[in-house]
Amino acid sequence: MTHVEPMDPNEAFAELGRIRLADVDIDTLLDKIAQLAKHTIPGAAEVSVTLLRGDNAHTAAFTGELARNLDEVQYERGHGPCLDASTGTASLSVPDTSSEDRWSDWARDAQQAGALSSLSIGLPVQEKITGALNIYATKPHAFDDDAIALAQTFAGFAAVGLANAHLYDTQATLASHMQKAMESRAVIEQAKGIIMGQRRCTAPEAFAILTKLSQDSNRKLRDVATALVDKAASPDK
Repeated sequence: MTHVEPMDPNEAFAELGRIRLADVDIDTLLDKIAQLAKHTIPGAAEVSVTLLRGDNAHTAAFTGELARNLDEVQYERGHGPCLDASTGTASLSVPDTSSEDRWSDWARDAQQAGALSSLSIGLPVQEKITGALNIYATKPHAFDDDAIALAQTFAGFAAVGLANAHLYDTQATLASHMQKAMESRAVIEQAKGIIMGQRRCTAPEAFAILTKLSQDSNRKLRDVATALVDKAASPDK
């Protein structure tokens, strides 16, 4: 855990803003958020990002094992600052783990691991998913009011980025499903046309034949239609 000169916050925010959601996945974005937070917030030694869906919490990104291990201790016990910050989207500061009494067992583990103070800032990602930006320090009272305010501002930028990434991912998934549905419809229409030509039947009758082939072979309608179209295109195969 090496300490470097903090990065200029405006530069960090600008770097977050330059991330193109079409070019990165959510895991890459989370990792970038953790790394930028570590280099931006004064006093930060290691940083992690907790994501919480219902009762299921996990560390989605981390800059070092200290952060991940102290997160996971909380998940195992069901309480701790990162979990409470995630649940209430609050800002929770632990100025000194040697005298912390809200989560005394976790604080004892944190002190033994070398984390002498911490800061967890809630991240409202979307309706069913929340999280927290967790910042660990190797000195007590590492985060003054200015550092806490900066962490909250940084978490706000991060939350917007995560919410946008989730929305983009949802829209991309929907677009993919729509594309597949359109392709399925097209190949089914082609198969119907082949059956109509072969059997001199109507479109509803051709669809009924296609459906029965699907049921009898226990295969998806699209797969049966695709096989029929491929066979018609390559009759020698």
